[in-house]
Amino acid sequence: MGLPGSGKSTVGRQLARRLKVGFVDSDQVLEWRLGCSIREFFEREGEERFRDLEQQVLDELTRSPASSEPCVLSTGGGAVLRAANRAVLRERCTVVYLRSAPEEIFRRLRHDKSRPLLQVADPLARLRELYAQRDPLYRETAHFVIETGRPSVATLVNMIVMQLELAAPPSVAPAGDGVGAAPNGTLS
Repeated sequence: MGLPGSGKSTVGRQLARRLKVGFVDSDQVLEWRLGCSIREFFEREGEERFRDLEQQVLDELTRSPASSEPCVLSTGGGAVLRAANRAVLRERCTVVYLRSAPEEIFRRLRHDKSRPLLQVADPLARLRELYAQRDPLYRETAHFVIETGRPSVATLVNMIVMQLELAAPPSVAPAGDGVGAAPNGTLS
């Protein structure tokens, strides 16, 4: 989890490959169910209705029989805005917060025209507002905080794997890779 543009999908996909598990992006699941983009749904139905559906999807993804298979789950940046989501993720998953400074995200994404977040008069100010609001919530939910800064995706994946290995009790770690998972095997 982390702010929009923090690398959740990119790092999550690589982490899933490294761990030899599936990858699920909750925003993609939502768009598939909605039959339109999140941006379109937001504009048509509003944020509250979107957050209701997001909460339902996160609950399903973390408790369904499919979640008994280990996977890496990338959440939407605003998933932490609801206490129910924070609780479900913290209790059912091993949560990794990809912490990115607003200035770093802005540097990475300043030319990206596809992100609604940045289509405002002052995108850096908007990122700073989101960070101030969400950073405490991400920290409350996370088991691990990974500072993204400027490391490569491969380095970030190595940092996450190292944290997981250090935290995994020997009785939980799967044979071969030494990486442990939450009771249901989902990494978020």
